[in-house]
Amino acid sequence: MSKTDITNRDDVYQLVTEFYALVRKDDLLGPIFNGIITDWEGHFEKLTDFWESNLFFQKKYKGNPLVKHVEVDKKQERPINEMHFGVWLNLWFQTIDRLFEGDRAQLAKNRARNMGTFIHLKIFEARTKAEN
Repeated sequence: MSKTDITNRDDVYQLVTEFYALVRKDDLLGPIFNGIITDWEGHFEKLTDFWESNLFFQKKYKGNPLVKHVEVDKKQERPINEMHFGVWLNLWFQTIDRLFEGDRAQLAKNRARNMGTFIHLKIFEARTKAEN
């Protein structure tokens, strides 16, 4: 099957839903996501808005993913570490590679890599502030 680039919201939605199908089954990530998210369809819409905003430079997403991830880390009693981000990123790359190819697919990988690093640092920073 010939792959195309990510070109519209439907492609982003497909990427998000197929990626989170893997996340939900993953031994490391599944318990965290399944324990926090109760409305998966609503979550898919928010994440589609988020990624559509990031990949097509639109302002559809309203929210603060940094705050949300810090809150999740705190609720889970701080289990989130670099391993979680590594698995998350590997599943993201695998999903993109299976479905798409092209400049926007590469942009989705680069944005996820940068985002994962930044969120991980913010979680660590929030823990450090909480300890002081």
